[in-house]
Amino acid sequence: MNAYTQYFLETLALLLALTVMAVVVVVVARKAGLGRSRGPIALAGHLPLDARRAIYLVEVGYQVLVVGAAEAGLTKLGEVEKSTLAFTPSEEPVRFRDVFRRLRGNRTDEPQ
Repeated sequence: MNAYTQYFLETLALLLALTVMAVVVVVVARKAGLGRSRGPIALAGHLPLDARRAIYLVEVGYQVLVVGAAEAGLTKLGEVEKSTLAFTPSEEPVRFRDVFRRLRGNRTDEPQ
């Protein structure tokens, strides 16, 4: 085995080990609940306007803040009462596999 082959195999093994470690860290963090909202604040809605701009509805207690996000940062656009909005925020996140199935034309209610 020449030096280049050995270097390639070592690099491949290191890359595989780092990938496995990253997956383990993400799974453990998700199980621990890191990154989830705590307390009286929650994301109620998201409307992407283009690649760099979006509008968010952020629930804070009984108020819903309308926040604009752009390159310059976040800007409060308005504030409404939670009771005046006729929406129910979805607790189920959209999964990539569901979007991929929808793009392929498969139904999402198939058994997994």
